[in-house]
Amino acid sequence: MAQRTARSRRIDTIRALVARHSGPDAAFGRRLVLAVTATATVSVPFALALVLVESRWPPLHRLDRTTAERLHRPALEHPAWVRVLDFFTGVVWDPVTMRLLVAALVVWLLTRRAWRLATWAGVTAVSGALIGFLVKNVVERARPHLPEPVAHAPGFSFPSGHAMTAMTSCAVLLLVLLPLVPRAWRPLPWALAAAAVLGVGYTRVALGVHWVSDVIGGWLLGIAVVTVTTLAFEAWRADTGRPRTTVGGGLEPEIASAIDPEAPSGPLDPPADQRS
Repeated sequence: MAQRTARSRRIDTIRALVARHSGPDAAFGRRLVLAVTATATVSVPFALALVLVESRWPPLHRLDRTTAERLHRPALEHPAWVRVLDFFTGVVWDPVTMRLLVAALVVWLLTRRAWRLATWAGVTAVSGALIGFLVKNVVERARPHLPEPVAHAPGFSFPSGHAMTAMTSCAVLLLVLLPLVPRAWRPLPWALAAAAVLGVGYTRVALGVHWVSDVIGGWLLGIAVVTVTTLAFEAWRADTGRPRTTVGGGLEPEIASAIDPEAPSGPLDPPADQRS
């Protein structure tokens, strides 16, 4: 009898520990640890790039110089090519253009009463711009000084604001709009986004207004910002009982009902009394 009582106590203790580690507090703790780990993971590459830039690591300096000279040569030999590069970097992929696209997306989301998704898109774009500006003015890296410049740009060089804005803006547009694109056509927006991000990097280096490490730093910092805000959005979805999403499926698959006439109408965000 004493052995059974001791065994029952041990079983009850184990059950209590399991229950304690499977409640809302434990779920919040797991999400918090996951968010911190993911944030640190995506921030490490940018931090490493920043350290290498600040320390003027010789191999990185050689890479910057060699790449700049190689990409800048066609611009010197073909003045018409400079006008093409200027058009894409100053109009098509200009940060103002990219931010206006995100702003139009936010307005559209607001008309669909997708309050939280609109907030996520706006906060991601604004925080990316502010963080990029802050890092630029902290690092204070000078822009390239090439023997025969074909373009000039104000401000500091690291990280590239064009590259960072392209990364954050394309990520926001993709994560919001992918659910509206048929699966067979989804490679197309991915290809357009990749072309924009890579094209921005090429134009900035070819015009001689950024080093290649500036562009890579902008991409890495943009990825870090999007990751942090996306984790916050995913935490909200988990708290409201919504299923997990994937990058390929978009941040809020339920938005597909916005263009499906047979889907039930209503706000994408749940009523206040259903939120936890």
